[in-house]
Amino acid sequence: MAGSKLSIFGRSGGLFGSRRLPAEVRTALALEPRERVISHAHTPGGDYHVATTQALHLPGGIRLPWHLMDKAVWDEKGVTVTMTDGAVHRALLPEPGLLPETIRERVTASIVASRHVPLGARGGVRLVARRVPGYDAPRWEFIFDPGLDPADPGLRALAEQALEEVRRSLGV
Repeated sequence: MAGSKLSIFGRSGGLFGSRRLPAEVRTALALEPRERVISHAHTPGGDYHVATTQALHLPGGIRLPWHLMDKAVWDEKGVTVTMTDGAVHRALLPEPGLLPETIRERVTASIVASRHVPLGARGGVRLVARRVPGYDAPRWEFIFDPGLDPADPGLRALAEQALEEVRRSLGV
């Protein structure tokens, strides 16, 4: 039966129907030196969400570096990304392709260490060391439990003390 071969290639010839990122989209990203595209997904509005080695790029020039992402939650419509500063970004992706796996891998790879430390009866702080592109030493951040005031000097001092103990125990 000539000409009736089953093909796993999509319209663009990519494996499983994957498509190359259009050159004009890649150019508009303004990538950092040595930053390269890993995966992407088409939005319902015709834009692209692009995962690179350093960040998730959303339409409108929004760049979300991996080392500043606290979490990403997926559902059937897309992803909600929460940044370490509390900012939340929602991306609608009915066909996410490899983007979920890429985001999980990149965020996980940015974490060197993560420890939750109690700061008393009211709660604690999560101490997270992250790799930052272009820096040898990891960047530490404090993520206080809900209800704790990060501006409280007493809590901040307890968190700094806990950080020194964690760094010493981990050798980081």
